[in-house]
This record gives sequence, structure tokens and C-alpha cells, in this order.
Amino acid sequence: MALLSLLDIYVSFGGPPVLDHLNLQIEEGERVCLLGRNGAGKTTLMRIAAGEAAPDTGTVTIPDGVCIARLTQEIPEDLPGNVRDIVTSGLRADDLSEDWEKDLRVDDLIARLGLPEDRAFNALSGGLKRRCLLARALSAKPGLLLLDEPTNHLDLDSILWMEEFLLEQKIPLLFVTHDRAFLRRMANRIIELDRGKLASWSCDYDTYLVRKEELFVAEERQRAAFDKKLGQEEAWSRRSPGARRTKSNARMEALVKMRAQRGALRSVAGSAKMEISEAERSGVRVVEAEDIAFAYPGGKPLIRAFSLVLNRGDKVGLIGPNGAGKTTLVKMLLGQLAPTSGVLKFGTKMEVIYFDQMREQIDDDKTVAENLAGDSDTVTVQGRSRHVISYLQDFLFDPSRARSKAKVLSGGERNRLLLARLFTKPANVLVLDEPTNDLDAETLDVLEDILVDYAGTLIMVSHDRAFLDNVVTSTLVFEGDGIVTEHAGGYTDWRNELARIAVAKRQSALTAAPTAKAAAAKTGGSAPAGAKLNNKERKELETLPGRIEQLEAEQAQLTVQLGDPEIYKDGGAQAASLQKKLHALEAEHAQAVERWMELDARKDA
Repeated sequence: MALLSLLDIYVSFGGPPVLDHLNLQIEEGERVCLLGRNGAGKTTLMRIAAGEAAPDTGTVTIPDGVCIARLTQEIPEDLPGNVRDIVTSGLRADDLSEDWEKDLRVDDLIARLGLPEDRAFNALSGGLKRRCLLARALSAKPGLLLLDEPTNHLDLDSILWMEEFLLEQKIPLLFVTHDRAFLRRMANRIIELDRGKLASWSCDYDTYLVRKEELFVAEERQRAAFDKKLGQEEAWSRRSPGARRTKSNARMEALVKMRAQRGALRSVAGSAKMEISEAERSGVRVVEAEDIAFAYPGGKPLIRAFSLVLNRGDKVGLIGPNGAGKTTLVKMLLGQLAPTSGVLKFGTKMEVIYFDQMREQIDDDKTVAENLAGDSDTVTVQGRSRHVISYLQDFLFDPSRARSKAKVLSGGERNRLLLARLFTKPANVLVLDEPTNDLDAETLDVLEDILVDYAGTLIMVSHDRAFLDNVVTSTLVFEGDGIVTEHAGGYTDWRNELARIAVAKRQSALTAAPTAKAAAAKTGGSAPAGAKLNNKERKELETLPGRIEQLEAEQAQLTVQLGDPEIYKDGGAQAASLQKKLHALEAEHAQAVERWMELDARKDA
């Protein structure tokens, strides 16, 4: 059964149609990712699917009994009430469940999403607000869940948690995301909105990229052949063919149709053309930190005994939970904040530009062009003078958009505007705080390429796993309780390192068991010589190997958990609990191995 059907949907805001007679059907079990350039109309399509807006023409069909809930891209700035109030507000008026069932559902969602039910919504962090809004959407028991950029403002562990939760719940999804790792794991179908038309791809993301490139090449060939034919017909028409001939009249009519067809064609939006204005090279040593620490007065240490040598050309990514101290560390490395202890040494000729996560450098009351160049008509990029409009076109702003107020820009457009503004300033140290939020896939690829080729030093805070893997050369991981560790490579390299450590510990435990067994056999164990096993002990000997294997698996699982920053968000209480449990498991494992060796040595007595 189709959960949602859109038939012949048409929407226009005065210019070319945003949605041009498109059709869409979503079935049970589908997790559909909607892709498209910034401004292509994805949010418009989501609002129509959610019933929040109506198309100019077309039909939206939702079967009786199917509820559609939507998690919006924007987090409300001021939402009164505590967490329980917000989650409860998502319950449907037509829900025929008993009151106790509704209360139980709300309690379960709050518990499963790890929400503080009595805390005011406005006092929550961005990540907890996003979880609370997700719980509100889920409280309606939706048959189809719409998610618009669900990973924005979430830290890595919250994103991983959301992936697991949504896959476990098996809720059909229609979602928009810029997070390629999230897309790869969640989507089992991809649809793309391009120039008002919708194309469907029943494949994974990497296969989609290959097929999309093949389609683009075929489309360009077809357009070139059409333009060639049109040019030939135009040349023929200028030779003044005999207008009275029936064949000539038909050919002229065909030419008129070709002209109209060519005028109706919409060109593919080009890729952004970004370049960073590089300043004179900094010294070889950019920053050297030796046992630095930081704590606000009366607060717990955010950074403890941290050391780092940052050289020219290094590209460092920061990973950690929201509020762990990533921004604090960045400010110390830039000299904007003094550590409470330790030594910081800075190199020479440092020219820094900073990309802030909240885009506060953009003035909503000014136009796009004014935000870039003030009252001037030109900007200087790489020592060359460029007209403001021409430069903004490199960042995919058409002239009319360049003269619009910044307050009407979408999230992706605000992001591109800030990048355009910052890249005019010469720099040899680039600091980016969540640069990937809201950017479309094509712009992300361009940004990745210029950052990889950037000769200066890069410090980047990001929760985009694919972006980190593709750009950074090393990763600083906030492990909680003020501990920050450095790892070579990106996110995947760090996770693989944790897995290798867990496997090594397990192998070490397995290797130790035969050695201990041999020692016990040599000494005869703790039991009296010649003591036979009774029935209870024989049964115990049979079950001990399985128990030992189970304990080893639990130890490996806890070791991996202790490597995740999520468990340190409460100040280390959860980590301490897990560490205590790990010690108990290790003691129980050692006792079980010792008992097995004792019984095994006596079994032939």
C-alpha cells in the first residue's frame, strides 16, 4: 500500500516552476532520500507531502489511517514548556488509545531518547532539542516520517544513535540530508529534484553517483545534437526558402517548435567555483601546546594535560560531544583564550580566518552583495579585482538573488555567502566550525577539493564523517573528563583503531588461558591430588567455556563503548560506571578461567 502519492504536482513562485508536474509514491518499508541543489524546492516538496502547503495544481493522496509527521530543519528559537510538555503535544487528537497508553508511549520515548523530562526546552542544547522534537514527531505514531536535515546540530554520537533508533523502529522515511554517511546507511531509494523534475534511483548512493554521471554525459550529448540541428535549421531559414512550398512550410513550423523547445530548456546549475585567498606562508611551527589545561572558575576541567604540535600544512579535525570543549580548545590554539595551566607557543606570520557555526557574521538586514563588499561594487580575490555580482555567481548566486536581503536566504545559501565572504580574506590558518551544514552534495565536493589542495593550516570542527575522512590528516577526539587524544587520519581511522584495540585485548586474554592452564596442570591446581569431579563439577566444566567466551565478548563491547565520546556527556558518570563494570567483568573472567583450569586438570583423575 502506498503511504503517500503525489500526482502531477506543479508549483511556481513567478519564475520557472519549482515543481514541474512531478509524481511521487512512497511504499511501506521504504527509506527515501530526497536530493537536490540548494534552492531546488526540496523543502517545498516536504511541506506539500506533510500537508503544510498546497500545490498550485495536482493531487496529494494519503490513505485513511496513515499519519505523516515531519521534523523540520529549523529548531524553534522559543518553545515554551518542558520536555514532557513538548513530547506530549505531538499526540494526535484522533488517537483512540487509552490515556494510560499515551502516557506510557511518552514515557518510553523520553527514556529511549535519553531526555531530561523536567528540563525546559529552551534550556536544552541543540542536540537535545533535536531529540525532543524527534520524540514529539514519533509520539504521533506516524506511518511516514519526514526528516529535513535531521543531523544538523547533532554531534557524532547523537547521529549514530539516531541511525540505530530509526533502523530499529523500521519507520518508513522521506528525508533530506547533506550527511553522506547518514545517507549511505539509511536510504534504500534515492530521488533527485532537478530543474523541477523528479528522478528515482533504486540503488545505493555510490551506484547513484555513477549512474548520475552517465546520465549527465548522455544529456549533454543529446543537447549538443539538438543545438547542432537547430543551428542547421536556422541557417536554412536565413536562405529564404520558398514559402509557398508545402514542405518548406512544414519545415518552418518545425523550426518554430524547436525554438520554443530550446527556450523552455533549463540548464543544469553549474558547480560553485571557490578559491581561498592565501596569505604569505606562516612559519613551519604554527602552534605548540605543552600540557595545557582549561577550566572555567568553579567548573570542571574542559581540557586536561593536552599537548599538540601543529605544523604548517596540517589539517586537523575535532570530534566530540556538544559542550565537550571543542570551541574552547580552538580558541586556545588561536590565542584568543589563555589556558589555566601549561604552555602555548605560537609561530610567526599567522593570518587567521574563522567560519562560525551560527553564521553570526551575516547581517540579515543587508543584501547578499552588501554582506560581501559593503557599499563597494568590487572585491579583491587572490590579488585580483572582481565585480561583486560576478564573484557571487561563482558561489551560485544569480544577480537577482545577490540583491536580495540576507534574511530570505536558505541555510545552504547562508553557508555559501559566508564562505564567499571569508575566502576574499588572505589567510594561512583556516578555522571552520561545522562548514558542511546545509550544503548540497555538489558544493560539498567542491569545498572538499579546495581544502585538500589548501597549502595552509586547517583546524575544523565537524560531525560529517565522510567530510572528515576525505579532508583531515589527523583527528583530536574528546573522550570526556577533559581528556583529548590525537589519532592519525579521519573518523573511520579512529573507529578502526578502537576496534583493533578491542580485538587485541580479546586475543591477549585467549592467549593467556592455555598458559595458565599448563601452569595449573603442572602444580596440580588447588584441588587435592586425585580428587575426582562430582556431577555438579562436571556440569560446571561443560558450561564454563561458553561463559568465558561470553565474558570476553562483553569486555570487548565495553571497551568499544568507552571509546565513544557520547558516554562522557554527563561529566564522566556513565564512563565511570562502565569502567567499574569492565573491572568486574575482568575479575569474573579471571576467576572463571582459573576455575576451568582447575576442573580441567582433575577431569581425568
